[in-house]
Amino acid sequence: MHLTSLDWIIIVVSVAIMFVPAILLARRAGKNTSEFFAAGRQAPWWLIGISLVATTFSTDTPNLVTNFVRTGGVASNWQWWAFLLTGMATVFFYARLWRRSGVLTDLEFYEQRYSGKTATIVRGFRAVYLGLFFNCVIIASVSLAAVKISNVLFGINEVTTLACAALFPVIFASMSGLWGVMVTDTIQFVITIFSAFAAAFFAVRAPHVGGLHGLFVHMMHTNVPHTHTNVLGVLPNFNDWPTALAIFIIPLTVQWWSVWYPGAEPGGGSYVAQRMLSAKTERDSVYGTLFFSAMHYALRPWPWVVVALASMIVFPTLSDIHQRFPYVQANLLGDDIAYPAMLTFMPAGFAGLMVAGLFAAYRSTLETHLNWGTSYLVHDFYRRFMRPGRDEKHYVLVGRMVTVLIMIVAFGLTFLLSTAKEAFGLLLSVGAGSGLVYLLRWFWWRINAWTEITAMIVPFVISLFFLILAKGGHAVDSSVALLWTVGITTVAWLIVTYATPPVERATLVAFYDKVRPSGPGWRSIREESGLPASPDSLPNSFLAWILGLVAVYSALFGSGAYVYGHLAQGALFTVAFVISVAWLVRLTSRMFGGAEERPAENAV
Repeated sequence: MHLTSLDWIIIVVSVAIMFVPAILLARRAGKNTSEFFAAGRQAPWWLIGISLVATTFSTDTPNLVTNFVRTGGVASNWQWWAFLLTGMATVFFYARLWRRSGVLTDLEFYEQRYSGKTATIVRGFRAVYLGLFFNCVIIASVSLAAVKISNVLFGINEVTTLACAALFPVIFASMSGLWGVMVTDTIQFVITIFSAFAAAFFAVRAPHVGGLHGLFVHMMHTNVPHTHTNVLGVLPNFNDWPTALAIFIIPLTVQWWSVWYPGAEPGGGSYVAQRMLSAKTERDSVYGTLFFSAMHYALRPWPWVVVALASMIVFPTLSDIHQRFPYVQANLLGDDIAYPAMLTFMPAGFAGLMVAGLFAAYRSTLETHLNWGTSYLVHDFYRRFMRPGRDEKHYVLVGRMVTVLIMIVAFGLTFLLSTAKEAFGLLLSVGAGSGLVYLLRWFWWRINAWTEITAMIVPFVISLFFLILAKGGHAVDSSVALLWTVGITTVAWLIVTYATPPVERATLVAFYDKVRPSGPGWRSIREESGLPASPDSLPNSFLAWILGLVAVYSALFGSGAYVYGHLAQGALFTVAFVISVAWLVRLTSRMFGGAEERPAENAV
């Protein structure tokens, strides 16, 4: 890609603008860990929502969607579309509970919910396991996408790209804290979303595509390789049962509630929990995560899908991409690289905007993951186990140094990954089977720390077993492996739960008094302690969950129908969207009407 003077001006200006929040908010972030990791618990709902969607709008996401479309058709996106069920459950069942807990990080929750040394062990282990291992794998996946984009567009190698890309995220995340991250995310989201739509616009104008109409005429007669599924179908071909099972049935019936995946954790967690904990009120926590879910699933997918479809015409095979970009390193060649390949058709000015947008997407994701991972390693490990009792400025200083350490480790892992889909599959397999625990621990008093330990260890061991089988030439289908992992893990943690002592009664009473979860799972604790019932209503939460799903899926598929030119279908989805949103607004107004919120404590 050749960048003109106009392109460079756009890139430089967009980067310069990002310095403003870092400079203005650096002093505030340095006051204490509550400011650095939780924005002083003063974040409004709209900032939470935009920040979350900007974080998930990373450089690897359009590459992953392109990989899905080119290898499995549009319907293959159900592998992540199904996580809307998880996200909407977080909105209406868990967002208020997280905000009431008053913890600084979601790992601090363990010593609030459980008792004894096992609770302490779980908190310390997960601080390192998630803050370092899991977090670094995600950063590596995002960085791999940045490397591929840079290699395709400019011919720059991995080491140079990683060295240049590291500088800004490390500076911003280490200096400005969560406030700076969220404010910067807002600016970066505007740039990124506009550039994504621009990429789709120019993709359909590429040679041989023939505009949007020509694209869909061509794709109507194109099937996914080795199947009889039309590429454009939003539902899989159910005559091809193995494929339908893998990309549609399992994601919608098992995967969404059983798999722990960062950004789509059952019950909320990681940086989603961090944003909920930073909210000004319970209402801001709920509306912020609802805003995020709507934008994440309804606003962004179709520009990426359009680019992916156009790439199948311009670059039908990987050899076509290699022929067009002979300098691309062989280890980086894959279907996911078709997305940056299509960006070369953008004209002057828009090319600069796209580069600025990609860099903004990369930075927003890394800055959040660096701040989130650092909060675990500093607050939940270093402060809790190594150096308790130091002043706040000491922990902020250590946090800034740990931010740099995480980036170094993540960049080392980047060289071990091949595609975004590979990283996606790795994270799903390691987190399989544990999701139900994270859903039930809020609503069933019998869950204990040993339950969580079992739900962490068992899927890791099983995933390792399947990996050894694959290396020995006996690979097990990923869908079958997932079902086995979920089944064995669930049985294992249920047995351990009943075989181990329950959490101390005083801890359970204190937890219920603070969080007030609804439902029958805490009835014995409530009756024994004489505490009042929860202000929440499970039936209303279920209804709101269903309405939220209808609203967002209607927006997603209604947009797709209009893009495809199916106006009647689009109109039906629009009606469903309007009705569900109107009902949801009325219901949520009742849910919060007259409810008094107890202020959350600033945990340290």
